[in-house]
Amino acid sequence: MSENSQAEKAAAEPKDSTHAHLAGEVIGRHQHGYHQLLYVSAGVLAVRTGEASWVASSARAMWIPAGIWHQHRVHGHSSVHTLGFAAHDMLLRSRTPVVVAVDALVRELIIACSEPSLSEQEARRLRAVLRDRLRRALVEPLTLPTPTNSLLRQACSLVTEDLRQPRTAAWLARRIGVSERTLARLFRTEFGMTYPQWRTNIRVFHAMVLLAEGASVSETGRQCGWATTSAFIDTFSRTMGQTPGTYRIGPGVRSTSRLRGRATWAPPQDPPGHPGLIQKTGPRSHSS
Repeated sequence: MSENSQAEKAAAEPKDSTHAHLAGEVIGRHQHGYHQLLYVSAGVLAVRTGEASWVASSARAMWIPAGIWHQHRVHGHSSVHTLGFAAHDMLLRSRTPVVVAVDALVRELIIACSEPSLSEQEARRLRAVLRDRLRRALVEPLTLPTPTNSLLRQACSLVTEDLRQPRTAAWLARRIGVSERTLARLFRTEFGMTYPQWRTNIRVFHAMVLLAEGASVSETGRQCGWATTSAFIDTFSRTMGQTPGTYRIGPGVRSTSRLRGRATWAPPQDPPGHPGLIQKTGPRSHSS
């Protein structure tokens, strides 16, 4: 067998791992020759492809199909667990990344399956239970698609550069030089949602990250543009199925770092980013 063939075989071999990351770390753009289930027992991991972005957290695991180029950014001190599945082994019937809800049992199963000292027999039994539970798990709908239209990209940037400002559709349409009807059509066509729905999603995304980094519930609500803490708690709870206070504590150890500054958006890089991830300079980069 040639060295290239051996390398390709090794790259396609499913791998399980458990590792810790510091706040601000970046795992550079990469892909796997196998499917990956990614779970963060503490902290938050923002996952981005060329098409959309998601957040993996203590309440949400992420399924990343084989061959999908993606990159991660760590928010808060994070404990990351990954499970690999062979390319022919479709645990979840999706050819695109999806986020699934994680209950207490699924959490413990993922953590146990990612232990390096686990025997093959033990791993097989645990994975059998995990498969059954994940096939019953709720697929979370919160996804932020990446805008491709230049006008829509400009509109999204205007909103995310300061989420504290209540940007109306009329204000946004004027700023990019289109009618409100055209703006509404852009959001519907590219994102499959209205502007208010997208703005709620982007604010909840930011809130998840800020809470993981140690911001208080009231501080997070203000930074993300809610007029009152109670309004923030209500919207977050309806979107995520739990209160921001519960999400902030979560299972495992949360970071005690405090929020510094407000959320900002940098221009898209390769692959194109979406306007919504908090850009933060990390101490180092990783690729895997």
